[in-house]
Amino acid sequence: MEKLQTHPLDFIDREQVLELLSEQLVAAWNSFDRPRPQETKLTPALRERLSVALPEAPGNPQESLADAAQVLDASVSPSRPLYAAYIGSTGLEAGVLAGALCNAYDVNLASSAGAAELLEEQALRWMAEFVGFPLLDGTFTSGGMTSNLTALTAAREAALPGTRATGVSGRPAAVYCSAEAHHSVVRAVEVIGLGAAAVRRIPIDDHRRMRVDALVDALTQDRRDGVTPVAVVATAGTTLTGAVDPLAQIADVCAERDVWMHVDAAYGGPAASVPTVAALFNGLERADSVTVDAHKWMGVQKSCSVVMLSRRGALESAFAHDEGYMPHAGIATNGVDGTLEYSRPVRSLKLWMAFRIYGAATLRSWIARTLEHAETVADAVRAHPRFELTAEPSLSVVCFRHLGEGDLDEHNMRLAHAVGEDGRVYLAPALVDGRTCLRACFTNFRTTADDVRELLQVIEEIAETL
Repeated sequence: MEKLQTHPLDFIDREQVLELLSEQLVAAWNSFDRPRPQETKLTPALRERLSVALPEAPGNPQESLADAAQVLDASVSPSRPLYAAYIGSTGLEAGVLAGALCNAYDVNLASSAGAAELLEEQALRWMAEFVGFPLLDGTFTSGGMTSNLTALTAAREAALPGTRATGVSGRPAAVYCSAEAHHSVVRAVEVIGLGAAAVRRIPIDDHRRMRVDALVDALTQDRRDGVTPVAVVATAGTTLTGAVDPLAQIADVCAERDVWMHVDAAYGGPAASVPTVAALFNGLERADSVTVDAHKWMGVQKSCSVVMLSRRGALESAFAHDEGYMPHAGIATNGVDGTLEYSRPVRSLKLWMAFRIYGAATLRSWIARTLEHAETVADAVRAHPRFELTAEPSLSVVCFRHLGEGDLDEHNMRLAHAVGEDGRVYLAPALVDGRTCLRACFTNFRTTADDVRELLQVIEEIAETL
């Protein structure tokens, strides 16, 4: 008889590798509990190993795992308490557990996958309940870009039936969003075949929200010119300043004119669950579709975004198909019939685990605390003679600048870079109305009031040295 081959992974001691992995995860989590005095740098030896050629022979699993951990430890992580540069996550332990299981089983939701489908449906319902949205359909995607694209593809098919088969065919159409909407809206409009010129950037008011009167004017003019409105995209938490468009008024306009209303709540959506700011989100429940990124303010790791619809059938109209390699015999649809993506992991498991382990009330209280952090920074800026707010915060984003000598734009750009070089705090510069400023965003549940005070002290200390 032919000798049986050994398992190709027999050289890996699973128990030993998992023990090492467990040690590294605990070390990482412990390091996230408090700010570090500075960011870790790559060692010359590790840098050299990262430049070697493709390995042909098997390597030592423990050494490979140790190098991987060192690389990640020397990288910028949003899980750290004083990471406030961009809208990051928290690296919740629940997400790590879910990620490990998800990768181990490698379930694909493109077709019928058994129990995982029920878990995904439950996670969708939980997210919808958390933000107050009347869910009738939805799917998890790789991020806000894909979720917005998914919603706008469905909106295009509803406004211009048959477009997925025939193309736009010269039919003029438009999508409306505020001047500070995320660029993913423009990308989505380009991808669905309307072209960037079809985007109508609506002016903002003094609170950096879409002006409803200007939206009405744009819709009226386009209809007069024979242009079909495909969708109005309202933003619930702009990336730049955290502004929330007047959703209820926009919903009135869309209902009166029979236009699809999509809400890009990728960042801000979870705050709809917090009583102190819930009124900002009135009207969210009247949208046709909503995007929320769980890998932002819900704390779980990338990628875990959700697009939710309040109407049935729109996703299938935009994406359903019947191919020989994925027939529909015995089932109404496959998972892929409601999404752009084929190979689709169980991204929902991270959010599902977070709700199961922490509970909605805990997540809600964590979000409320980050809102308080933003107000603490805003109050300190208002009280400080050498700082000024460049925009009043609506959620957890605070934009401000230091009033140094000379060119303030140049001064604040230098300050932002100096803070980054210092390494205790991670901030980024931003442009608000053409003025360079510092932008701090709080979405990390690990950040404490003491951490916020340290952030302000570091910025003040460095600002005075420039």
